[in-house]
Amino acid sequence: MPVTEAELLQNLSWRYATKKFDATKKIPAATWATLEKAVVLSPSSYGLQPWRFIVVNDAAKRKTLQAASWNQPQIVDASHLLVFARRTEMTSADVERYVADISKKRGVPAAALDGYKGMMLGTINTPGFPAAEWAARQAYLALGFFLSAAASLHVDACPMEGISTGQYDEILGLHGQGYSTVVVATAGYRAADDSYAPLAKVRYDLEQVVKHI
Repeated sequence: MPVTEAELLQNLSWRYATKKFDATKKIPAATWATLEKAVVLSPSSYGLQPWRFIVVNDAAKRKTLQAASWNQPQIVDASHLLVFARRTEMTSADVERYVADISKKRGVPAAALDGYKGMMLGTINTPGFPAAEWAARQAYLALGFFLSAAASLHVDACPMEGISTGQYDEILGLHGQGYSTVVVATAGYRAADDSYAPLAKVRYDLEQVVKHI
């Protein structure tokens, strides 16, 4: 059953970048499992999914990551920490893997996808193709998808770019795995005394940013 238009806008208006989480409140396992499934459903260019989502549960590792995040408290106080990592390069093997998955899940011969495969290969093999930048943009699509999904379930979240991505890669052991940190999101439930929670949401008027042509 879809939410109403009013409910959608209420959920998105309720959402804000939570600065202070209640460290005693944890996201129920079933709710978090739903959010994991939601982020996997994120759109990406060609559907290639050049990302990995890393859920950091280990308290000691999160404490170490806090030091690589300007000591922001959300890293350790939030119920969950989700790291959005991108592929460091895209190769023909990535395309072959994706085509094989399409063939398997849609029940179509791989040969029938040759045209689509050729389009993807033509893109990623173009000289000068900015693979890192392209993959990072896909990770941000997933971040937005995750934030919207969390808001729909009334789970608080905070997107965070104030991190040392290089230190994250080192701490998480991503070197040599073909992935690199882009951005993180903390999720949980807002503290009762978070001074940002009651503030009015500040956005430019609709007419200033939406143009009909």
